[in-house]
Amino acid sequence: MTAIRIHSKPLNKTLEVSRLIGSHKGKPGGPTLIFTGGIHGNEPAGVFALQSVLDDLERNKPEFNGSIYAISGNLSALERGVRYNQVDLNRLWTREKLAGLEDDKVISFHDELVQQKEIFDLMQDILAKETGPFYFFDLHTTSGETEPFITVNDSLLNRKFTNLFPVPLILGIEEFLDGPLLSFINELGYVAFGFEGGQHDSPKSIDYCRAFTYLALSFTGCLSAEDADHDTHFDTLQKVMKFRNKFFEIIYREEIEPDDNFIICDGYLNFQKVQKGTIIAINNGRQLPTPFTGHIFMPLYQGKGNDGFFIIRKTPVFFLRLSSFLRKISFDRLLVALPGVHWRSKTREELVVNLKIARFFTRQFFHLMGYRSKQKDATHLKLKNREAVSREIEYKDAPWNN
Repeated sequence: MTAIRIHSKPLNKTLEVSRLIGSHKGKPGGPTLIFTGGIHGNEPAGVFALQSVLDDLERNKPEFNGSIYAISGNLSALERGVRYNQVDLNRLWTREKLAGLEDDKVISFHDELVQQKEIFDLMQDILAKETGPFYFFDLHTTSGETEPFITVNDSLLNRKFTNLFPVPLILGIEEFLDGPLLSFINELGYVAFGFEGGQHDSPKSIDYCRAFTYLALSFTGCLSAEDADHDTHFDTLQKVMKFRNKFFEIIYREEIEPDDNFIICDGYLNFQKVQKGTIIAINNGRQLPTPFTGHIFMPLYQGKGNDGFFIIRKTPVFFLRLSSFLRKISFDRLLVALPGVHWRSKTREELVVNLKIARFFTRQFFHLMGYRSKQKDATHLKLKNREAVSREIEYKDAPWNN
């Protein structure tokens, strides 16, 4: 796709970008960091932040190890300032849909598939020509006011790396969404997660995305702490973090159908505590009470999207330590000895659970061992394990992994 012009309301600035926002290469042998911004077209803050960091690197020329690539997401939607045109570009990254990208007739049906193929081909090219270790970061913003946070697929590698950042960490989003870009990357075993920098049109969102990007460059060893201005950027994020307990887990998602008339009630903020039964939204004229006590997460204050809101709860430290221990000793290998549980294939990446036989199991039980479930049909769950594909050996010498 040719270059397009996108506009930032808080900066009152227009930027011209192509698929590759830019790149910067330093000494060989270092890591490769791949950032995406604007996968949703009404979230330009990440694109502006990445361009700003690349401009800094070009101007200041600090000692740099490895490579950084910045990729723009939904270009045509960014140009129009809308979340997407026909389909959500961040819900297309399943193996079945990726297989369809090989057919030119399939991708010709709508713009988002054409753009997905461009992004996919560019990432494949980077993976082929660079040596790694590879890190993938997806920069987002939200429709409602919020402090920054990270959404992370639950693998031990992801947990360890994301715990370096002074923001809340939200586990388990892959269990509720089909086809996010980073779930696809995690299935390849790489460190990959999303950073949410704040509200779409807040000037702070660009600052938070810049701070996150510099911390990622510092933690991975691309830049020294001094050249990354590590302490300043760390303080920028730390001063807005409201929770001592960093880890949270998603326990509920309110899904919206395309024809629904969904309205979130005014005044709800991200991470706000809500009691079970609280009316926080109206859908098709029907009041929606929260089914659980917890914290409201990403309430939908925009026209497009199929996630009305989520409910999250704090994850106890004991649970995190126990799950780490069980995964390290491969306790999950014993699960198939239980009735109603079997591997889907010889790769042992996915379990299938017959709910009629194993109805005494809970999702939390499988979460301990790194499995996140999807309802396969009325009687079966399919559960994927991130640990089985994790490329731990590739990160063993990383400066953060000791």
